[in-house]
Amino acid sequence: MAETMQGLHRTARCAEIGKESIGQEVTLMGWVQKSRNKGGIVFVDLRDRSGVMQLIFENGSIDEAGFEKAGKLRSEFVIAAIGTVEARSGAVNKNLPTGEIEIRVRKLRILAESETPPFPIEENSKTKEELRLKHRYLDLRRPDLQRNLMMRSQVTSLTRKFFTEEGFLEIETPMLTKSTPEGARDYLVPSRVHPGAFYALPQSPQIFKQLLMCSGYDRYFQVARCFRDEDLRADRQPEFTQIDLEMSFVDVDDVIDVNERLLAQLFREILQIEIPLPIQRMTWQEAMDRFGSDKPDLRFGMELKDVTQTVKDCGFGVFKGAIEQGGSVRGVNAEGMGTMPRKKIDKLVDFAKDFGAKGLAYAAIAEDGSVKSSFAKFMTEEEMDALVQAMAGKPGDLLLFAADQNKVVWDVLGNLRLELARQQELLNKEEYRFVWITEFPLLEWSQEENRYTAMHHPFTMPMEEDLDLLDTDPGKVRAKAYDIVLNGTELGGGSVRIHQNHIQEKMFQVLGFSKEEAYEQFGFLLHAFQYGVPPHAGLAYGLDRMVMLMAGEDSIRDVIAFPKIKDASDLMAEAPGTVSSLQLEELQIAVTKRE
Repeated sequence: MAETMQGLHRTARCAEIGKESIGQEVTLMGWVQKSRNKGGIVFVDLRDRSGVMQLIFENGSIDEAGFEKAGKLRSEFVIAAIGTVEARSGAVNKNLPTGEIEIRVRKLRILAESETPPFPIEENSKTKEELRLKHRYLDLRRPDLQRNLMMRSQVTSLTRKFFTEEGFLEIETPMLTKSTPEGARDYLVPSRVHPGAFYALPQSPQIFKQLLMCSGYDRYFQVARCFRDEDLRADRQPEFTQIDLEMSFVDVDDVIDVNERLLAQLFREILQIEIPLPIQRMTWQEAMDRFGSDKPDLRFGMELKDVTQTVKDCGFGVFKGAIEQGGSVRGVNAEGMGTMPRKKIDKLVDFAKDFGAKGLAYAAIAEDGSVKSSFAKFMTEEEMDALVQAMAGKPGDLLLFAADQNKVVWDVLGNLRLELARQQELLNKEEYRFVWITEFPLLEWSQEENRYTAMHHPFTMPMEEDLDLLDTDPGKVRAKAYDIVLNGTELGGGSVRIHQNHIQEKMFQVLGFSKEEAYEQFGFLLHAFQYGVPPHAGLAYGLDRMVMLMAGEDSIRDVIAFPKIKDASDLMAEAPGTVSSLQLEELQIAVTKRE
């Protein structure tokens, strides 16, 4: 039967005790990891969030009733143990921080009993994720998940301390706000007191933080909850946390400087890793040309090579056709992979098709220098030699080519490059390669909407030297935008904001908004801009992604306490769920079943 805490006070957590405490009496509390009854002696591994401590129960050092209780302990019982710290009587466990000591228990209380858990509580669990998420309260007892969440707590507390010392003010912005058409889908909240009207949960605090700059708060930050109703991936959730900041009277370099120092401090204090500053910068165009991605992974080479000029007059119709249609021909050199079997190459072709390729041309260079290629019959020997030379091909290399519009070629080869790196095990989780990507295109053309859309958001400042192009060639305008990328993942992004009314109105015009529509959607911001706006800029990090990379995990679900699964549902809380007809009636909402 469970006992109470009356008169008990925990003196330390399990792993907070070391050899220096030998001879001292301590009171520990936690969960039974495992119990081994050897007849006259019972060994128990006690676990709490700090780690594991071995307890020893022996007749003589604990009364008979206590020893009997110890013999009944099972996995996940919650206990309190009072005893003396001793040097281990058996073999030292070098894998445990507490492996040189144990607690000889003189008093035991069982605070709560436990049924047998549906899966073992252990590190690197092999149990199916669905079962673990259904019982997330048990899954969260795993030491690896507890370390991740403690690291997350450390990241947020160090971030708060850093920004406070840099003169930033922590200010909260509203959770219930107005729906806007740009960006991802909003989560909507019906209003009871305004029937038929809806709030939206914020996708980011963007407009409000700009208003704070208009209001003179100068430097703002917030650890902000955000919501986006979009399809999920390994590094996406419907609700997530941003480290959000905005600064007044600054330009690109000022924002980058303060954020580089934040990152350096986080990695130094938490992982004991020095990030060399300043962090490398690369324009969007250079990143796309070299890596086929605006979030390049710099832990390995295999850069894209543009061979359009080399093959423009060759006899291979696929190459020529793509160039005549205004596209390009580019390739990657998978060094040392020239002996890849045809079946594996065919799998790479199928992989490329998933990213829009019509096919993938390849050339394998044998050790004697001869070339086996899917398109050799369309090329003269001289043309093939020139192509191999342009790709810096050597005996034993595999050359892979995509020919199409630039966007498709970049997408195909950028993803193919990562797939080849995975196959060759080139992605070292303990290596951290940061890069700033700058000078993004301001706009991208949407085929569906037949208009330009903002690549970041409609408040991003164009580069001053490109302002005239807004009238003549909007697609060529570069933005004063910047993303911080780590190991092929975008950690955060931001921009200098438009603070002049005429440029903001021009931006809305290019995006296809009439003046009336712009004011209807963003009126309160545009009205605020009429009353003296300082130049301002900001950035927001995905906290979940940052901790995921720092912890060496593959999914943000492993660094979020209560995550959702792919269909945005919560297996444990069984959310979303239906609500009563009374609640719907109060909100004046009728739910109609779709046929």
